[in-house]
Amino acid sequence: MNTLPVVEHFISINGEGRRAGQLALFIRFAGCNLNCEYCDTKWANEPGVHYEAYAPDKLAAMAYDSGIKNITLTGGEPLLQPGMKTLLHLFRQQPKINVEIETNGSVDIVPFMEKGRDNVTFTLDYKTGASGMEDKMCLSNYRNLRSADTVKFVVGSRADMERAKEIIETYRLKEKGCGIYLSPCFGKIEPVEIVEFLVENRMNEAALQLQLHKFIWDPDRRGV
Repeated sequence: MNTLPVVEHFISINGEGRRAGQLALFIRFAGCNLNCEYCDTKWANEPGVHYEAYAPDKLAAMAYDSGIKNITLTGGEPLLQPGMKTLLHLFRQQPKINVEIETNGSVDIVPFMEKGRDNVTFTLDYKTGASGMEDKMCLSNYRNLRSADTVKFVVGSRADMERAKEIIETYRLKEKGCGIYLSPCFGKIEPVEIVEFLVENRMNEAALQLQLHKFIWDPDRRGV
């Protein structure tokens, strides 16, 4: 059986997304196929990072036993893990929990999806120019999103916001009913600039979002 490399797991609040402010169990996996300029978890992607290998059934059991309804799978890149499909199958046997996969948008999500009612949702982080990784995006993902899924754009310039608007319109994300968020890249843009852009373009379907955990705790603190 494939194991999953977990570098940390902890209970905190969701700092962003549709369940921002709600309790969540975070499970962070080692390794990523991208190298974004603004990444705040580069330590989890280092080749020699320490991790604990979990069999999917053991990891699922740990999540159930936590008593937390919202489970966030993050990284690194969760969809790179060989045991991920097995883990998701186990989570889908427990419909009372909500599982959110935070993915960097470079991996095809379709093999990990299930038709019909699903307690596993995807948050795609579209990598704008600020990341230096925009050419790695798997654009077909945006055709397959469901109303329960979410798209996040970390923006650092007006050009990034224009690109976000283009993606939203091209893939009809508003019509799909997806959650749509624009977040500022720290040090490159001020939140007010995003608000002004939303007003200027009457982007009723999108929302500005700041990372709550970085206001509550030190921005560099782990395990929160």
